[in-house]
Amino acid sequence: MAVLFPAHHIMTDKPHVIIYTRPGCHLCEEAKQEIFAAGCHDEFTFEEINIDTDSSLARLHGLDVPVVTVNGIVTFKHRLTAVEFKRQLRNRLPA
Repeated sequence: MAVLFPAHHIMTDKPHVIIYTRPGCHLCEEAKQEIFAAGCHDEFTFEEINIDTDSSLARLHGLDVPVVTVNGIVTFKHRLTAVEFKRQLRNRLPA
């Protein structure tokens, strides 16, 4: 799995979730809906990054969006469900 940390990564005790998106991406919208439908929004910090605003991210991901990372680890590409998201998030909580 790839590890991606943006320069402005926020250090916190909660897992940090980043979704890499681009405008007009229906899969990106569906992924965001599933993330918040998981009902655990108080257990993580969230950031959305439009890859079209950064040429290196646009080259890295191309049309391969959405990409969801948890603590810098690519956890999902293209599709996810609320149940899968919650499980992956909780697997990354400190013991």
